[in-house]
Amino acid sequence: MRILSRAVLSGVMVISCALVNAGGLDTLQKFNSDTDGISGQFTQTVHSKKRTQTTSGTFAIQRPGLFRWEYTQPYKQTIVGDGKTVWLYDQDLAQVTKQEQNQTIGDSPAAILSNKSALNANYSLSDDGNSDGVDYVRAIPKRSNTGYQNIRIGFRGDNLANMQLKDSFGNQTTITFSKINTHPQFNRSQFKFTPPKGVDVLSQ
Repeated sequence: MRILSRAVLSGVMVISCALVNAGGLDTLQKFNSDTDGISGQFTQTVHSKKRTQTTSGTFAIQRPGLFRWEYTQPYKQTIVGDGKTVWLYDQDLAQVTKQEQNQTIGDSPAAILSNKSALNANYSLSDDGNSDGVDYVRAIPKRSNTGYQNIRIGFRGDNLANMQLKDSFGNQTTITFSKINTHPQFNRSQFKFTPPKGVDVLSQ
């Protein structure tokens, strides 16, 4: 599985979590009760000790528990959460990996998708200053075994700008968002996945 794939679940949560903090912590409760869907585009860069990788694509989230993350450049990869299973389809490898969604996201950042109380339950939130006109909120996991040190969520004014995530290995993931739509009209079929004919399907 490519290094970018590991970061996607964090990216999925970040989009949700970032909007939560757009107006401060009071906005958290409003978001959890009022926000049902979000879509847009992203550019994602992962800095590891050995290399740096940048990808881009589109995303769609329908709460509770549905998401679709499409990498389009420089390769094509699809990650779909249908509420029960997370499907990862790598077109270059002609391979699909499937995992039980609850086990896959656990108490990771992506858990916010399937449990509206997950953010308060799993993270401590605080303001984290301003840099280049972007205001940041820091989310620190309450548990030590989540695999993440912290998440920084940035806003330019009221608009979601970026997310920075540092994992337990010191890898840094930065996701820059654009063309955000907080009132998308989804067809539920967008969050269903059927493996194409001829691909290998692996269960984990």
